[in-house]
Amino acid sequence: MSDDSSGRKNLRMPDDDQVFGVVTEHLGGNHVRVRCADGETRLGRIPGRMKYRTWINEDDVVILEPWDWQDEKGNIEWRYEDQDAEQLRREGHID
Repeated sequence: MSDDSSGRKNLRMPDDDQVFGVVTEHLGGNHVRVRCADGETRLGRIPGRMKYRTWINEDDVVILEPWDWQDEKGNIEWRYEDQDAEQLRREGHID
């Protein structure tokens, strides 16, 4: 666990080419609509490695990596657990 009493964990943060997002809609198959922290709404693709191990639901906080060749789409790289998402909200990373 973390060494301070607030229960704060060091959470995975987006790389330079990634953004925080909140899933707003499940579009079926392996696609979701994601409202990103940079103000864009993108089509997120759930990669095969996550598809069956990590269930992604509406209002989940994720890291999305926009595609170089199509900025309005991207891959979901990570999904935060509920308590981790709360921490990100408290710290002001997402609203």
